[in-house]
Amino acid sequence: MKKWLIPLIILAVVAFGLYQWGVGFNNTAIKLKETSTKTWANVESAYQRRNDLIDNLVKTVQGAADFERGTLTDVIEARAKATSVSIDPTNITPEQLAKFNEVQGGLSGALKSLLVTVERYPDLKANQNFLELQSQLEGTENRINVARDRFNATVEPYNNHIKTFPNSLLSGLFNFEELSYFKSEAGAEQAPDVNFDFK
Repeated sequence: MKKWLIPLIILAVVAFGLYQWGVGFNNTAIKLKETSTKTWANVESAYQRRNDLIDNLVKTVQGAADFERGTLTDVIEARAKATSVSIDPTNITPEQLAKFNEVQGGLSGALKSLLVTVERYPDLKANQNFLELQSQLEGTENRINVARDRFNATVEPYNNHIKTFPNSLLSGLFNFEELSYFKSEAGAEQAPDVNFDFK
């Protein structure tokens, strides 16, 4: 074998190894990011389910109870704000998540106020449609929580993949950026103050 072929063979092997590493990194990162994107879509789907249920809940309460319109108006306005904020799942930033969380938290607070106010109406509390909607909302809140947890579970392997060395060298080259985790809104660790004194 000619001596000048040995360096060429070594260069070819090294180049092929680097190519395989780059392809493997890129394909794995894309799959992990797509999993996170799909899981975020499930989070949004759970929120959309809640928004759809709110219309029915408001109509049921309007038809069965004659109490201050302010509570219903707050729910309707909070729902409108919540549906106006959307996130690009391929480029989730902490700021986007904070804004999304803020408006969804406002909607949750308005719903809690509505359900507390409803306590004054025994006929409404016994209404089968209302009870079914209340149960559906409770189930939806659980779905939302599960969907957010699953989203966070898919963000972790993606972030680990692009941030660990030597993959971190390729992250910038292929424009892969770290995804943000879904975090609870500020003050969520505090137990809610529910007051049933309607005097």
